[in-house]
Amino acid sequence: MSFARKLLRPHICKRIFFERLTEPLHLNLLSLVVGTFGSFRQKVAFDLVIRAHNAYGLLKAADLARSHGINEISALEFGVGSGPGLMNMEKIAGKVEAETGVKIHLSGFDTGKGMPAAVDYRDHPEIYEKGDYPMNFDKLRAALPKHVELVLGELKETLPVWMERNLEGRPIGYVVVDVDYYTSTVDALNILKGSPAHYLPFVVVYMDDIVMEMHNSWCGELLAMREFNDSNKYRKIVHPAFIARDRVFKHAPWLQQMFFCHVLDHATRQPGRPNRNVISLQNPYL
Repeated sequence: MSFARKLLRPHICKRIFFERLTEPLHLNLLSLVVGTFGSFRQKVAFDLVIRAHNAYGLLKAADLARSHGINEISALEFGVGSGPGLMNMEKIAGKVEAETGVKIHLSGFDTGKGMPAAVDYRDHPEIYEKGDYPMNFDKLRAALPKHVELVLGELKETLPVWMERNLEGRPIGYVVVDVDYYTSTVDALNILKGSPAHYLPFVVVYMDDIVMEMHNSWCGELLAMREFNDSNKYRKIVHPAFIARDRVFKHAPWLQQMFFCHVLDHATRQPGRPNRNVISLQNPYL
């Protein structure tokens, strides 16, 4: 499908009207210049990279890693389905690596069979059903580079095994949760309960399934996040309050879907860190 035809698709037209045309005219005009001549980092800032949440999350994680002298990180997607998200992450990861020098290891988790049966109302059975979002494994595996890992099976079985590997050399920096169900999200969020050395000081987390009218704090991913925060003293998933303030375009829905999991027991968050420079402020009145 041509780029022009894609722009004419109803949901694309709606997004352009509500997200971009409600922004200041001078910023939209500047976007044309950035899209033509801008650097990768500038295009991320102007939401000109397809799946802007992945561009933001991967770049944010790589920048954080580099600021701590870390050269490799892990990025994960839970709920691969037919694979467009993971393929998009792979394309963006290559550009982030070129921009930051931080190598990104990608892993995607899925049953490979589509969604399981809903357990109860918390899984939003009014929206999702068993068998939704199936995967053509052979086709997807052939399309992905060999260095992108596909982990197939139930998360309760595959995730504990995956977490046994030594992640200190490539801590987790970005996680996409796109498993729709409450029960599946509970399992996916176990990825954030490991040793503090397995993470950056905070992990960028994108929660895909929280913006439909039927989503609420007593079901689905929102409930799973709330229970995670209530039951984990040193890991808290929070929405960054000023994320929209720091973006060029402030109306993009993905901004509401972006969270940080703060690793409060991380070594860098403990008092008495060695080699820390003294912070001082200049007083302009003296």
